[in-house]
Amino acid sequence: MMHKHGLKAVNRTLQDLRGNKDLMGGLIVVLAGDFPQTLTVIPRGTMADEIKACLKSSHLWKQMKVMKLTTNMRIQNNCQNSQRFSSYLLKIGDRQQLTTTENGKIRLSNEFCKICPTSENL
Repeated sequence: MMHKHGLKAVNRTLQDLRGNKDLMGGLIVVLAGDFPQTLTVIPRGTMADEIKACLKSSHLWKQMKVMKLTTNMRIQNNCQNSQRFSSYLLKIGDRQQLTTTENGKIRLSNEFCKICPTSENL
């Protein structure tokens, strides 16, 4: 995910290019991603450093309109595995289905993990 300073830089650049001091130079800007899955990486940083650096910590975030997709197109093919996997991911995202290891990492269900002996098999 982009560091909050990146969002600030995009905002200032668009304002300068358009000569408009409104948010993002008055343009509609779409940011996309799955925020719980994409924390900013801070080398040698703590969890607090990562949270401080994320977009939601930016003063600009309060001025953004957040819109969420409500239909998962991946599961529209009626494949039972896709539907189960989608449901499993949502539960992890909502912190309902968490099995963690000793060091705090989430342990994925063996049902959804496949061992690939070579990169060609991927």
